[in-house]
Amino acid sequence: MAEVSEADALIGPNSRNAWRAHNGSVTLARPRRDPRPVSVAALPQTVVADLAATALIVVDMQNDFCSPDGWLASIGVDVTPARVPIPVIADLLPPLRAAGVPVVWLNWGNRPDRANLPPGVLHVYDPDGTGGGIGAPLPGGAGRVLERGSPSAAIVTGLETADGDLHVPKYRMSGFQDTELDSVLRNLRVDTLLFAGVNADQCVLATLMDAANLGYDVLMLEDAVATTSPPYCMDATLYNVRQCFGFTLTAEALREALK
Repeated sequence: MAEVSEADALIGPNSRNAWRAHNGSVTLARPRRDPRPVSVAALPQTVVADLAATALIVVDMQNDFCSPDGWLASIGVDVTPARVPIPVIADLLPPLRAAGVPVVWLNWGNRPDRANLPPGVLHVYDPDGTGGGIGAPLPGGAGRVLERGSPSAAIVTGLETADGDLHVPKYRMSGFQDTELDSVLRNLRVDTLLFAGVNADQCVLATLMDAANLGYDVLMLEDAVATTSPPYCMDATLYNVRQCFGFTLTAEALREALK
């Protein structure tokens, strides 16, 4: 990144997207970041990504989806598959942070009054209209289903946030709908997005598809995503990402490339 004088005052949401004010003038040119290309084996082709323009999005690695004490487990869903990415993501976070790659935690966390949720979203989790699903109280006083600020929306044990990580709540399968995710990413001035989390065929894929449609480069970390859906759903997801939207690679391959 280009040098900034100590006399300059930065005006912006972060150091990546800032003007410089000095002696009555404002420099609109953003600080320059030197490219940091890294080549990594991927499908359908090897990818050379610029780490200086890359961010990691971790989708829904939260208690309600991944914890044995969370909502899905309480209604009889086997969350074992959703826990598989935990150590994979945990091992990938330190080298990515060391390389200057921003980490964005995208967790489902609704308003307590559910005022922005249309019937179609509520129906997915409460098909009979009996009051279950989003906003319903969890057993044992563990908060309400997928509610922002409750243990339901907290990041699952085994994954640790760090200073400088960003947190964006979402309210749909896609993290771009009705949220500030796109604004956050534009202010980070990134072009390439790495995707991890659950469920691969639902929220991860929906967010990845919207990202691709908005013009981001998208790469799914296939060993850092998982789903509680049947195996054929994962097969179809990986096929469609490679065929229509971007690339798949493994976190293991990326860690090796980062070395």
